[in-house]
Amino acid sequence: MSKITVSTCNLNQHCLDFENNFKNIINSIKIAKDNYSQIRVGPELEICGYSCEDHYLEVDTVEQSWLMIERILKNKITINILCSFGMPVLYNQVLYNCVIYIFNNEILLIRPKKSLCSNGNYRETRYFTPWQKDKKITSFNLPHNIYKVNNQKTTIFGDAIISFNDIKIGTEMCEELWTPNSPNIDLGLQGVSIICNSSASHHQLKKLQYRTDLIKNSTSKNGGIYIYSNLIGCDGNRLYFDGSSLICCNGKFLKQCSQFSMKKVEVCTATINLNEIDMYRSVSKSRGVQASKFKLYPEVKVDHFICNSFNKISNKINIKFYHPMEEIALGPALWLWDYLRKSGLNGFFLPLSGGSDSSSTAVIIYSMCQLLYKNFDIIKEDLRKVLKDSEFIPKSAKHICSELFYTCYMSTPNNSDNTRNYAREIASSIGSNHSEVDIQKIVDSYLEVFENQFNFKPKFKMNNGSYIENLSLQNLQARTRMVLSYFCSQLLLFSKNKKGGLLVLGSSNVDEALMGYYTKYDCSSADLNPIGSFSKINLKKFLDYSISYFNLPILKEILEQKPTAELEPFNSEYSQTDEEDIGITYKNISYLGILRKEKNLGPVSMVNYLIDENYNNYSKEEIKILVKKFWRRYSINRHKMTSLTPSYHGEDYSPDDNRYDLRPFLYNINWELQNKLIDEI
Repeated sequence: MSKITVSTCNLNQHCLDFENNFKNIINSIKIAKDNYSQIRVGPELEICGYSCEDHYLEVDTVEQSWLMIERILKNKITINILCSFGMPVLYNQVLYNCVIYIFNNEILLIRPKKSLCSNGNYRETRYFTPWQKDKKITSFNLPHNIYKVNNQKTTIFGDAIISFNDIKIGTEMCEELWTPNSPNIDLGLQGVSIICNSSASHHQLKKLQYRTDLIKNSTSKNGGIYIYSNLIGCDGNRLYFDGSSLICCNGKFLKQCSQFSMKKVEVCTATINLNEIDMYRSVSKSRGVQASKFKLYPEVKVDHFICNSFNKISNKINIKFYHPMEEIALGPALWLWDYLRKSGLNGFFLPLSGGSDSSSTAVIIYSMCQLLYKNFDIIKEDLRKVLKDSEFIPKSAKHICSELFYTCYMSTPNNSDNTRNYAREIASSIGSNHSEVDIQKIVDSYLEVFENQFNFKPKFKMNNGSYIENLSLQNLQARTRMVLSYFCSQLLLFSKNKKGGLLVLGSSNVDEALMGYYTKYDCSSADLNPIGSFSKINLKKFLDYSISYFNLPILKEILEQKPTAELEPFNSEYSQTDEEDIGITYKNISYLGILRKEKNLGPVSMVNYLIDENYNNYSKEEIKILVKKFWRRYSINRHKMTSLTPSYHGEDYSPDDNRYDLRPFLYNINWELQNKLIDEI
């Protein structure tokens, strides 16, 4: 019986942090070898980190990646194990996203990526060129520093397979799995038994299900082993790579690394009986017909037998999928932790209003603290470094929260006792360092300066003030909170005889951002916003889920209150609420936001779509009013997206300007032609 043992890994890399990345890579290979693996597959661009972006255009990034390959060769860790390494490579002054295969200290093949991802969050064609010479190879002159280590002057560059004496190994890189004509089809037909996929796939709600379907389907119809390796953690921007590296054979999953984990290196290993692949494929006669007539890949011959495992055969497993609300609890929490430990700062500061949005952010921080407590043995060095306490031992998740998390209720006479009490109780429930500050004196000082200089005192709407006066007074309170938040973030630790600073957290949801229902440069302007791409609907579901998941009964009361900014005076006849202010319900904003981004509908096509599906049983007139109001508010406030706080990317209709949702920020807000066509409909 011919058997092979293979390993895949989750790696927590960081863009341009070559020392960290090298250490993780070496550790992963050591673990694979300790498990007697013959193959180790690493994530995409693992050498330099995936999120280098325009740093790929610097020759330093390429040259320093080769320095890491030199160190790997000097280490001689690839003896008797085939390893793949992801890095950028220059060939004929063209930059490619590549996987480099090394075995017994020899670079066997540099395989460039053929299909680049340039939609959504990805801009690979900005930096790299796809390899378009399908199933063709050329000679590549290796850098001089590589030659000095292993006396190798050249290697193969291009679209090829690696052929050992007893097995063939092929490559599929990230996006290539998602394309209609994936390489895995032809690779399998040529008798490739193992496909290695180096990937950098970010977390998004329920995305893992789609990812596993692609891998399962590719091996179900064509047979063979699929080794999928993914990054995990925040490696430099808004994305959280969620790991869940996989090993699959003949449509059955054998191993799954953690989807959410604080481990910097996690390796999963499986052993497969290769006879199973032979029999699985041979019984399919239609596959045999197809295999006999297509253009072949060139093969890089390796005069070595690699299928010599003595490990026990691995059994089928069931993939672990998380509940979507649990994904919200875990993904952003781990993203925040990764950002905190890599930033060199010492905790978080949150303006806690007692509403559902800031409460969601607070719960995510509490989730992070629970994860830190459960995984203390793994993260203790990093946590002690963050807290600047070399002997810190947590007694509970709340204990960690009290050291890391500072919350503040910033009040004016427009705030209610309810929200004050909610903020106080949620802070007490999770253990945050909580304070309450009256900011009315600060607001009054601005008003006094303005009145003295311009002889005018603005009034609220309730006091017969105009729309612009009312708006300016609301914005003044909101912006005062932002200034005070940053002031506190720099001084709070110092005031407690501690060193360091805090990251300021925002709490603006995706629907508020889409409609611009917040003040530009208010306390939603922060260093990070963990809920910035989640809808109000999903955040409410998350809080409801968290009542029992985190044992936080106060969240039930917070959910029952109507969302309000609390920036205007209130009485028995009037109180400010979000949906009345906006003029559209959060449910409608959420749905129209999905149509705008995910279905790419403009105002006119949106009206037709809603009419065709009889949306909410609305009349055509109601749909017309709703769509016009939505697009007017969107276009008036789009400029605010340019200053939107960097947000965890969790849903596809995020309006995040500049990175994900590339649209103008100056519109003709009257939409003359579009509104004319809508009226005709």
